[in-house]
Amino acid sequence: MCPLALRSALVFSCAMTVACAQVPPGAGERAAYTGLFAAATRGDAATIGQLAKQGADVKARDGYGRTSLHVAAYASQRGAMRALVDAGADPNALEHDRYDIVTIAAVANDLAALQVALELGGSAKNVTSPYDGTALIAAAHLGHVEIVRELIRAGAPLDHVNNLGWTALIESIVLGDGGARHTATLAALIDAGANVNLADRSGTTPLALARARGYRQMVALLEAKRAR
Repeated sequence: MCPLALRSALVFSCAMTVACAQVPPGAGERAAYTGLFAAATRGDAATIGQLAKQGADVKARDGYGRTSLHVAAYASQRGAMRALVDAGADPNALEHDRYDIVTIAAVANDLAALQVALELGGSAKNVTSPYDGTALIAAAHLGHVEIVRELIRAGAPLDHVNNLGWTALIESIVLGDGGARHTATLAALIDAGANVNLADRSGTTPLALARARGYRQMVALLEAKRAR
């Protein structure tokens, strides 16, 4: 395989790995849940309040390291999320793969749950995932532009570099498809002040990365900001 093809294959493999890294509760796990976990799954805020008053542990974790708050976030049960934090759940807790409720909502493209997570004290600045990334990087990778804009408003670090050597801006290019969603994501990051010249580990700049992929609209956006 030629170097360029090998690089493309590695990038695609990495993209799939990042996209699939989160592990929401499966059907069997949900069926087996009791107490706060069962209430979180079905969005039963009243039961959550009652159980918490009876001494149920809102910091307890399931077999994958998820708290009941993580479970509520995966299920987009916003009322349950509020009830759990009211009962003392940590909105910045990380589960087994180091995801928090902000990143869970971001990956799911769940704007309503993200807004609740931020309202409850979840931080857009948390370093999350096995990739030492952020919710912003995850959302940029997936082209979730409204999520990206919300995280930017919440103060997400624009130029955080994950352990792949990529920023959110770079991921919008190398893990995107050059289409409308990823181009809009790139534009949002540029408009917010992300560094357009912060290169990857090999020293390749975002402009060079976009040119190599033939992403003309992305190239135009970067050139308009005098990217090198």
